[in-house]
Formats: sequence, C-alpha cells, structure tokens
Amino acid sequence: MDNWQALVALITFVTVILLLITEWIHFTIAAFLGALILIVANVMTMPEALGYIGKSHGTLGLFFGVMVMVRAFQPTKIFDYLATQMVIFAKGRGDRLLLGIVAITTPICAVLPNATTVMLLAPLIPPMAQEIGVDFVPLLILMVFVANSAGLLTIVGDPATYIVGDAINMSFVDYLLKLSLGGAIAIGVIVAMLPFLFKKVWNKKLENLDRLPRPVINHPRTLMVGAIIAIFVLVFFVIGESLPIPISPATIALLGSALALMLAHHSKIDSVKNILQDVDWSTLIFFMCIFVIIGALEKTGIIGSMSGILSVVLGKNIAVASIIMLFFVGLISSVVPNIPLVVAMVPLLKQYVVNVGLASPEIISLDFAGQLPAVVLPLFYAMMYGATLGGNGTLVGASANIVAAGVAEQYGRRIPFKTFLAQ
Repeated sequence: MDNWQALVALITFVTVILLLITEWIHFTIAAFLGALILIVANVMTMPEALGYIGKSHGTLGLFFGVMVMVRAFQPTKIFDYLATQMVIFAKGRGDRLLLGIVAITTPICAVLPNATTVMLLAPLIPPMAQEIGVDFVPLLILMVFVANSAGLLTIVGDPATYIVGDAINMSFVDYLLKLSLGGAIAIGVIVAMLPFLFKKVWNKKLENLDRLPRPVINHPRTLMVGAIIAIFVLVFFVIGESLPIPISPATIALLGSALALMLAHHSKIDSVKNILQDVDWSTLIFFMCIFVIIGALEKTGIIGSMSGILSVVLGKNIAVASIIMLFFVGLISSVVPNIPLVVAMVPLLKQYVVNVGLASPEIISLDFAGQLPAVVLPLFYAMMYGATLGGNGTLVGASANIVAAGVAEQYGRRIPFKTFLAQ
C-alpha cells in the first residue's frame, strides 16, 4: 500500500475525530464526509467500503430492528404510561427516580446489548422528566453510564465485550467467573456518585402527584400482541445462538421489526411509511461510515504497523502491556466508538503476541477455535474493560451513547459533546 494512502487514511481519521469533539458539524456529516473522501481519493474502492460495512451487518441489523419495534409501539402510549408509573412509584422524589433508572437498566443490560437496552428504555425518559419537572438530558446520560458499565456483567452485555470474547473463544460461564465482578463494581461506583453527579435531580421533589397527567394506553389489544412479539424477541436474544440452528440477535431483531410493522399496518395504528421515516437513520449512517474509516486504517497497514510498535516497546511484559492497554483503549474509546475500535484492535493484539513469541501464528486465522495461552489473556481482558468503560468518556465513545443522542434529537433536544463530557 502506498505511503500517501496511509497518510490520507490517518489524516482523515484524525480530522473526523476532531470534528466530533469540536462539534463544528453534525457527527453523522463528519463521518459521512470522511468515508467519502477515502473513496474519492481511491484509498478504498466503493466495493471495499461496502465490504467493511457488510462486516458490521450484525450491529446495524440489531440497531435497525429494535428502532423499528420501539417506534411501531409508540402510538399505544405505552412509554408515556410506564414513565408516569415510574414517577408515581418513586413518589415524586428525584433520588428514587435515579435509583430506579439504575435498577431497571442494570439487569436488562446483563442479558441484552447495552445499546439495545437504551433503545428500549430511553423513550421513557423524556416524558418522565417532563412530569417531574427536570431536564431529561442528564437522565439519558445516567442511563448511558449504567448501560455501558452493566455491559461488563456478562459477555453479551456490550457488543465490544462480545467481539473480544468471541475472538478468544471465551464462554459465557468463564466470563461470569473471571470478569463479571468488574461490572458490579462499576455499577456500585455509579450509585455512590449519584448525589454528586446528578445533584439537581437527586434533590428534586414533586409534592402533588395528583397533578400528574394520566396517559391512557391506546389500542390495548394491539399492545397485547406487541407484548408477545417483544417477549419472543427477548427470549431468543438469550437462547438464539445456542439453538441447534443458531439465530443471531440481529436476525431476531429484524424478525421482530417485521412482525411489529405487520401488526401496526393491519391494526391501522400507524403506517409503515411513518414508522420507517422516524427510524434514527443518522445513527445508522454514522456507524456505517465509522466502519469504513477504521477499515481504511486496516487496509493501508496502519494497524499492522502499530502492532510492530507494540512488539518493540512492550516486548513480552504482558503485565505492563495489560495496564497500558487498559488505559490506552479506555482513552481511545472515549473518542472512537468502541465497536469498530475493538474490531481493529483484536487482530492487532493477536499479531503482537505472535510477534513476541507468546502464541503460535494459528491464532490469527479467522477459523481458529482453540484457546489462547493463559499468559496473554489479561491483555484481552484489559481491552474489554478499557473499551466498555472508556465508552463513558464522551458522546461518541459507545454505541449506547449515540443511540441516546438520537433519542434526544427525536424529542427536540440535542446532547452537545461538551455537555456529555462535563457530566
């Protein structure tokens, strides 16, 4: 690969990140322009760019499917109803409301990808905040913090964790025994910091709950069928990949979205056109373009060069390398979405341990089904923790963050990069 192409890929990557941080233009436009510049400059051909987008089909399919399902059920007013019930359950107290958000988000994130959880629960937040008289943006940010941290409770809780675990052939049970404690500690820290991070909401009290609006659920029969669809999706999210014929979460989400569209159309609660128009296309396009930009770094050899640098700098000292990796990945994943980051980092780390002679070259193979040497596993564990917790750093650090920003925009508010960073 020519040096000028590698330079163009690197400059484009850095420029897009700077645009995301400074918010000179919308984050989707920044990523879109970056990907197109790489294609126009012939760093990547259009088929190659589409190929890298195709590699992310699981993530994109999962997001699209859940977005459609959530939007299809909005006419039933179920989200407004649940939000009011949560405020009543908290007795109008901000501290109980914050703890309730933690209590609801945590267990769901243990069995569903955190971005999926945010898609399901985030629509509850704006109407709930309106009823109690507080800004809904801090509540969305809290949900993101909890979702990202709770994503460490199981191997399926965060897409980034799952990608790394799958690359090292780690089982669900092994993860629980070795790494899930970190997620529990992260949640505990968030709970302890609630009175300080969200002081205004924590001290808020709503004296007269009788004044709360009492939304009525529309189309109850349609909602009952929708609940069956939702239960079907949730169950198969958990067991789908362990069936004799494995079914991926993305496939289940897309099937659920198709059933939800059919239900909305035949019950006449909304039109297919309106539902699809309200899908958060900007978030989906952002992820597509980020995968293309990361793909350019891989294609031009920048990622491979970085593995060589790691070999020289770190040598065989896995303990030091793991600590460095934890902070390095945590820092990078605060400004680069952690899903494409770990997709790029996994082959880099495997090449590194091969270069220093701690593993055989067979681990680099895509169909490798064995176990990595125990001595190198802390390096990959550190990447899991760094990528997942580092996603709490900035607005673009994790897929759940981008999803929450999309929900905020749908309710007429924009979460600025600086606001998320300051929180």
